[in-house]
Amino acid sequence: MKVGLLGFGKAGKAVASILLLRKETELVWVLKKSGKSKHYSVPEFLGVESDEPGLIFSKTEWTAKQLLDKYPVDVIVDFSSKDGISFYGEEAGKREIAIVTAISEYPEDQIHYIEQLSKDTKVLWSPNITIGINFLMIAAKILQKIAPYTDIEIIEEHFKDKKEISGTAKKIANSLSIPIIDIKSIRAGGIIGRHEILFGFPYQTVRLLHESISREAFGNGALFAALAIVNKEKGLYSMEDLLLPYFSLES
Repeated sequence: MKVGLLGFGKAGKAVASILLLRKETELVWVLKKSGKSKHYSVPEFLGVESDEPGLIFSKTEWTAKQLLDKYPVDVIVDFSSKDGISFYGEEAGKREIAIVTAISEYPEDQIHYIEQLSKDTKVLWSPNITIGINFLMIAAKILQKIAPYTDIEIIEEHFKDKKEISGTAKKIANSLSIPIIDIKSIRAGGIIGRHEILFGFPYQTVRLLHESISREAFGNGALFAALAIVNKEKGLYSMEDLLLPYFSLES
């Protein structure tokens, strides 16, 4: 499966390294916003041995049509910004290229655009694409359904300079019908990301905890999503859609 990657920041680099290591995918190109270090290959840039091209380009060099004509892919993985999908969306839809976007938040007009785009191709949008955090959210919804009378607290911890409440914590809150204003935030050091859901029963406490140890967790999630969605029917998917079938206890 041929993959194109948008975004080459900290998360993008981690995702690229995972895609290079796995034989199920071939990283064809990475598209950056800036022109710095263009025309390197990802293996060369990261110091990873790989036969995959992984060419690094700048958005200023190409239109989406030019890029996909010369370097076609089966799926586009987006770790860039909320504006990234405007660059490639139309061409991806025309060519029925699957899209995996891990952008934390989109404005309403972009969400509408994604919904329209999903009529032409397969689109997965997950504000946090790690398998663990999405497993945690499904488990929390099941526990809340079993015991709707429990007190629920959401605590999120991130690096010191992160100002806003994390998009993942907001999504957890929305899925459990908890007011966003009630989310507890901690900022300290270089914490990559830690999300905890505390269920307070009368005589016991249940804590569901997910902690990102390294950003490669995003790469594993993106890989799972890309492999799962590429053979799906056209439509808009979430990580929950992909994971729910695994919650069946039937063999």
